[in-house]
Amino acid sequence: MFGSWWKLGMDATLLAIESQQVIALRLAKLATGGAAAQAEAQHMVTEKIMAAQEAALLIATGGSTAGVVAGYRRKVRANARRLSQG
Repeated sequence: MFGSWWKLGMDATLLAIESQQVIALRLAKLATGGAAAQAEAQHMVTEKIMAAQEAALLIATGGSTAGVVAGYRRKVRANARRLSQG
């Protein structure tokens, strides 16, 4: 009965934790400056716009909050992996 609510709560909590990791990794990369930092800044802005558009489309077509959170988590986890590698 509460399984879907529990999963949504856990996914939202994990999204918050994973997002903090990505923020820390990005800040470290941006602090170094240079071409890599500029590319990361552009990537960050572009990806945020695309993610917001995808979330809006999902909601507009009858998607769930859980689907939106899952989509954001996929992107955040991918960023954490990419930024952790260098």
